[in-house]
Amino acid sequence: MSTFYLVRHAHADWAPEENRPLSARGRKDADRVADILEQYPIRAIYSSPFLRAVETIAPLARRLGLPVHIEPDLRERRLGNSMAEDFLKAVEATWQDPAMAHQGGETNAAAQQRGLAVVRRLQRQHETEHIVLSTHGNLLALILQGFDSSVDFAFWKSLTMPDIYSLSFNQTGEAVMSRLWWFQPTAGVPGEMTG
Repeated sequence: MSTFYLVRHAHADWAPEENRPLSARGRKDADRVADILEQYPIRAIYSSPFLRAVETIAPLARRLGLPVHIEPDLRERRLGNSMAEDFLKAVEATWQDPAMAHQGGETNAAAQQRGLAVVRRLQRQHETEHIVLSTHGNLLALILQGFDSSVDFAFWKSLTMPDIYSLSFNQTGEAVMSRLWWFQPTAGVPGEMTG
């Protein structure tokens, strides 16, 4: 059985530049991601090429003595030019119609296809290993939707920065998904899920 740990990057202050770094809060949360994941027998780490995704998983890579392999197809789904107008409405429209793309953007269907292709390729390459994929919220949700059709826009909205989901495959190929991270808004403290 192979297990993937899909990590949504930690907080980065918004800027038009896609390759923006983590914020101070994001850097602290990246250490917490490492605290959670270092207990698992991880053998490989892959990341989106965007700096915020690489920086989120860098503390774990240092602790485990593993390189971070850049995987271009783990990049965020490009929403397009309409994101400046109303970001949430623009994202919701793409979830309502997976074949729709805003001008200059990518469809959910296309992004999901490339994300799932990465998972399938790495699943063959790491048949019985635990590996990490550091990526972005939309792509993480779209990958999970490929194995669980209940994943939707509301699920995407519930993701935190960072977030961690495990995706395990048994010998029959069935996928089992579970969340390893959550954010407590009242206390403002991220932590591990129990139970």
